[in-house]
Amino acid sequence: MSDSRTRGYALLADIGGTNARFALVEDGAVGAVTYVRVADFPTVKDAIADVLSRSVLSAPVTTAVLAVAGPVENNRCVMTNSPWIIDGAELRPAFAFDTVHVLNDFEVLAWSLPALQPADLLPLGGKAGVSGAPMLVLGPGTGFGASCLVERNGARIAVITEAGHATLPPETEREEHVVDRMRKRLGFVCIERGALSGAGLQNLYEALAEVEGIPAPKRDAAGITTAALDGSCKLSHAALEMFCGLLGSVAGNLALTFCARGGVYIAGGIVPRFPKFLAASDFRKRFEAKGNFEGYLRNIPTSLVTKPDASFEGLKAFSDHHTA
Repeated sequence: MSDSRTRGYALLADIGGTNARFALVEDGAVGAVTYVRVADFPTVKDAIADVLSRSVLSAPVTTAVLAVAGPVENNRCVMTNSPWIIDGAELRPAFAFDTVHVLNDFEVLAWSLPALQPADLLPLGGKAGVSGAPMLVLGPGTGFGASCLVERNGARIAVITEAGHATLPPETEREEHVVDRMRKRLGFVCIERGALSGAGLQNLYEALAEVEGIPAPKRDAAGITTAALDGSCKLSHAALEMFCGLLGSVAGNLALTFCARGGVYIAGGIVPRFPKFLAASDFRKRFEAKGNFEGYLRNIPTSLVTKPDASFEGLKAFSDHHTA
């Protein structure tokens, strides 16, 4: 008899500020994904009720595992880009769930890593990962996220971080000048705000223009990326190159912090838009450039996660691990 008939279904969700995706674990596999617009529902409870009302179920839904793009405290997240509040303590009695888990989206991505296949990844250098060693996932999007999957004695845990709010590490004289310009405007320059996010790329672009003494047409992160890739703006191209170099430096720092010999994986909403540009950039060179530990990092594989629904692999892995 399948898990869904013996233990009930598990509801999985990947919730962002604009869109939310839901799926049910059916017969041990993730079923069809249902997309909803967050703006169409006043609360997450309304969205879940709508999704479940349109599902044909042969057993109750007993577990919910929800990935959210925001900080989670006490199984609760107040979304920063939508009015939704995702609170496990409220959702459990509302739907008679046995358990509700509210997880940060990068925590969920960390859980997905062991399930990813070669077809889900673009290799970016290094050798084979060490089986059982920590696996790190990081990446820029609306913010900057990072989480590390650690395995000990058959048990797994995803270590959540606030790495995006650590100091941005410039490594060249040009980057020092750019960060100095941002420091004058922003005060403290962190990884997320200074470079590795949508707003960060825009700040990087504007500060680079000041350092170079050239006019900068007003562009958001998407516009900078487009202009860099189509060759229409040298400043945008230079900003995106610096973005990739800084991403390599930060990834190398975090790989050393976690001894992530199981592999380093780049995800998030920005970098998958320019895989070839990233592969041709200084990302890998900067990743390895750590003095005496260059040889250590040279062995660690880096990959870009290209699988669009990788979060559902992580949601299911977490659900399986905690209901086994």
